[in-house]
Amino acid sequence: MGSGCVITRRLSPDELEVAIELLGDGALVAVPTETVYGLAARADRPDALAAIFTAKGRPAGHPLILHLASADDLGRWAVADERATALAEAFWPGPFTMVLPRTDLVDDTVTGGRDTVGIRVPDHDLTRRLIERGGTALAAPSANRFGAVSPTEADHVLTDLDGRIAAVLDGGASRVGVESTILELLPGRPPTLLRPGGISVVEIEGVLGATVVDGRTGESRAAGMLASHYAPTATVELVESGTSPPARDGDAWIVPSGTPRPDGVRAAQLPADGAGYAAGLYRALRDLDRLGPDRILVVAPTEGDLLDAVADRLAKAAAPR
Repeated sequence: MGSGCVITRRLSPDELEVAIELLGDGALVAVPTETVYGLAARADRPDALAAIFTAKGRPAGHPLILHLASADDLGRWAVADERATALAEAFWPGPFTMVLPRTDLVDDTVTGGRDTVGIRVPDHDLTRRLIERGGTALAAPSANRFGAVSPTEADHVLTDLDGRIAAVLDGGASRVGVESTILELLPGRPPTLLRPGGISVVEIEGVLGATVVDGRTGESRAAGMLASHYAPTATVELVESGTSPPARDGDAWIVPSGTPRPDGVRAAQLPADGAGYAAGLYRALRDLDRLGPDRILVVAPTEGDLLDAVADRLAKAAAPR
């Protein structure tokens, strides 16, 4: 029961047992996390794992991230050295994923046949309870059509996947609003950033006492590394703060609070600080995209946290499709 469902159920937090039963039957259930909603399948159900790719239209071989209930389960799924253990203690539960050498327990569908696996512990009590009571890890990429804007609310999931998955567990709006930081930690190699997110490089380096290498270019070996991603239907164009290209019919804008924009245009105004901006970015992209603009012009924030993560998502949204 992956794709092809007639009705996608919206489950309340009180219906956690229903979600557990559906997942146990091999169904796909979208689940809330602090970053974005994830499309979950049990890690011990290869049929359900394969159904994720069908439901999302996701390319085969593109790796998934395993979500655990606790850092205590890390050793079942990956080989963790002292660095990984220290980072898990510092940042889990939270918006932080580590790519580590896998154990034999991990199905090839999760890793795309690679020798590594991405793992995190989400900072959402409802989903951690779901994982714990289900008895195994959940693979959970973002619960949207592949390449589209990630969902931060249950309604966003239904917009993209209604009729294609069994259910969405409604846990409210995502607090962080952009996907997790991904750090690759392999034996004999420096820690390598594959995707910026809710945990900064400065924070990681503070725990490790070592420099993090930027590894965002080259082969796509983790989620969110493709050049074009997180994109609405409308063309996205980035506008430097303090500049204002001529407005034209069909434009929409996303701007930080206090930033000027042309009069009379459709616009979403987000908090000026990076973290607040990130929390509302995907919702703004989706809301404006529903209005059918030709372009969405975006001014990025310049102060606060998560600036690297916001810049990464906007660059991918604006990249050639």
